[in-house]
Amino acid sequence: MSSLSTRRSADSVTSLKIGIAGLGTVGAATIKLLHAEPTHGGSGRNIEVAAVSARSRDRDRGVDLSGATWFDDPVALATSDIDVFVELMGGAEGSALKSVEAALAAGKAVVTANKALLAAHGMHLVTLAEASGAPLLYEAAVAGGIPVIRTVRDGLAGVPIKSVLGILNGTCNYILTRMENEGLTFDECLAEAQRLGYAEADPTFDVDGFDTAHKLAILSSIAFTTELRADGVSVEGIRGIEPADLMAARELGFRIKLLGIATMTEDGVDQRVHPTMVPLGSALAETSGVTNAVSIRGPAFGELVLSGPGAGGDATASAVVSDLTDLARGLAPTPLGRPTSALMPFKKPEAGGHRGAFYVRLPIADRAGAFAALAQRMASEGISLEQIVQKTPHRPDHLPPLQEQTVVLVTYTTDEAALKRALKAIADDGVIVRAPHVIRIAQTL
Repeated sequence: MSSLSTRRSADSVTSLKIGIAGLGTVGAATIKLLHAEPTHGGSGRNIEVAAVSARSRDRDRGVDLSGATWFDDPVALATSDIDVFVELMGGAEGSALKSVEAALAAGKAVVTANKALLAAHGMHLVTLAEASGAPLLYEAAVAGGIPVIRTVRDGLAGVPIKSVLGILNGTCNYILTRMENEGLTFDECLAEAQRLGYAEADPTFDVDGFDTAHKLAILSSIAFTTELRADGVSVEGIRGIEPADLMAARELGFRIKLLGIATMTEDGVDQRVHPTMVPLGSALAETSGVTNAVSIRGPAFGELVLSGPGAGGDATASAVVSDLTDLARGLAPTPLGRPTSALMPFKKPEAGGHRGAFYVRLPIADRAGAFAALAQRMASEGISLEQIVQKTPHRPDHLPPLQEQTVVLVTYTTDEAALKRALKAIADDGVIVRAPHVIRIAQTL
C-alpha cells in the first residue's frame, strides 16, 4: 500500500475531512458510526463529517448534521474543501458517476459502496484515479460487512486463485430459504421480502441476478488480475424456481442457491450467475436468510470461506468506515490490486464450454411415446441420465386432470451445449408443453 497524499499525512493532528453524498440507510449508519468513535483503528486522526449532500434537507435521518456544510449538488461537494468524497447515492449513471469523476479528477480520495457504478465504469474510474493519484476504495460494494475485497486484494496478493464463488445477494437467499422451509411460492416470498425491506419495489436487479453479476465482476477482476468486465458475466435469476424444485433438490441431497461463480480456465475467465444445487452440509448450503458467503479457492491454500451480513445499513457502513480508517492511517491500496497497465485483457471462454451435471424439469404432454422420445433425444447427444422420475402433482377431486405430466431428469456430467441441443430437439418434437427448467448441480463444494 502506498502513502496517502502528503497534503494531510496520517500522523497529522488535522482531521480527515470527508463529504458524504447520499444520506439513506447506509449514509446515516456511517455517520452514526463515525460520531460514536471519531478516531478509528488507532490512527490517532479524527474523521470529520465536514459536508453532506442528499435529495432533501428536511428529512429526519436520526443523525446530527449541524456541523456539516450542506450541498444541494453532489458534484460541488465532490470538489469542495474535503479530503475524501464518500459516494452512497447508488446508480451507475447521473450524479453518482459525475461526482465520482469530479472528485478523482480533483485528486480527492473516493470511498463508495456502489457496485453498479464500478461494474459499469470501473476501468474508467480506476484510470482516472491513477492519473490523479487519488485513492479509490470500495470494500462496501461487495458482500456488505464481509471484508472480501481486502482479503482477495491484499491478504491473497500474489497467490494464485482458481475460483471465487458465493452467495452475493441477500434478497435471493432470503427468498430461496423461505420457499424451502415453508413451501411458499416465489411470488409469496418476494412480497414478504418487499414488506420487510429486503427487496425493492422493483426487484429486477436482485432476483434476475444482475446485482450478483456486478459484485462477481468486481471480485473476478481482483482475483484474476484482469480488466473489470461486467458484460462478460452470463446471468440467470431465480424467478423460475418453484417449491417442487426445492423439494426435489433436498431429496437428491442438495439445496438450491443463487451463486456467482468465477473460474480461471485455459480459455479465459468463466463468469456465471445462476441457481445451483449445492450439497447439503456444505458452507454455502448452510448459509440461510439474508446472509452472504464467499468461497475463495487456490492450489496453495485450498479453500477460504467468508460469511456474514451481506447488506443492511450497519454492515455496509462498517465497510465504508473501514476504508475511511485506511485513509486516516495513510494507506491507499491500488484499486484493483495492481496498476491497470499490469492487468490482463479480459477474455471470456466460448459459449457452451461448461461441463457438469444438471437437473432438468420438463412439463411433457400426456401422450404415448413421450418418455421414449425424450430419452432418444438425450441419447443422441451422448447424455447419460442418472435419474428419470415422473412427478404427478396432487389435484383436488373436483378439478379436471392435467393434460401434462412433470418429468425430472438428473444427468451425469455432460456438456451444457449438448444439453441445450437435446432440449431444443425435444421442444421441436412437441414433447414438452412449456419451456424446461434447468438447474446446474455442484457435485462438490
